[in-house]
Amino acid sequence: VQLQAFGGGLVQAGGSLRLSCTTSLSIFSFDYMGWYRQAPGKQRALVATLTDGGSTGYADSVKGRFTVSRDNANLYLQMNALKPEDTAVYSCSGLYRGRIYWGQGTKVTVSS
Repeated sequence: VQLQAFGGGLVQAGGSLRLSCTTSLSIFSFDYMGWYRQAPGKQRALVATLTDGGSTGYADSVKGRFTVSRDNANLYLQMNALKPEDTAVYSCSGLYRGRIYWGQGTKVTVSS
């Protein structure tokens, strides 16, 4: 099982980016999928989750600004009103048959 995140880049504060995560399976094969981020010098932190039933969850720091969604092929993270503190490497993960799989991250840099 493979996952790959992409779509990161450099954006000014207040701007938007849309991250995508492609997988080698249908997105609907996963029991759970999530977006995580790791800022420089910090531990990896949960950003958003999406269950197979379609329920979503968000870290308090991104509620109202980020939206997680999916189609059959991709998991998405729409990021609006970006702040410098959103700067991090963003990764996607998925739970499939009791095992968590991680994809390579994509770097997001928000300039002030």
